Amino acid sequence: MKAKEIRSMTIDEIESKLIELHDKLFKQKIQKSIGQMANLYTIRCTKKDIAKLLTILTEKRSNNEKQGRKKEKN
Repeated sequence: MKAKEIRSMTIDEIESKLIELHDKLFKQKIQKSIGQMANLYTIRCTKKDIAKLLTILTEKRSNNEKQGRKKEKN
């Protein structure tokens, strides 16, 4: 998942995608423990996608707070 794609999403879309990826990661970990997963790289990619989503979500939330403060000052 590219950062441009994530930045074009709304906060609600990002949060729903986070829930989806957490479920996916959980399932991948179970598959790994059972021994069904051949490619362990997918777990790493899922973790990186979660980190990207969390980072951009934090940026968007802080930008919304800053914009709210600017409106209050005016």
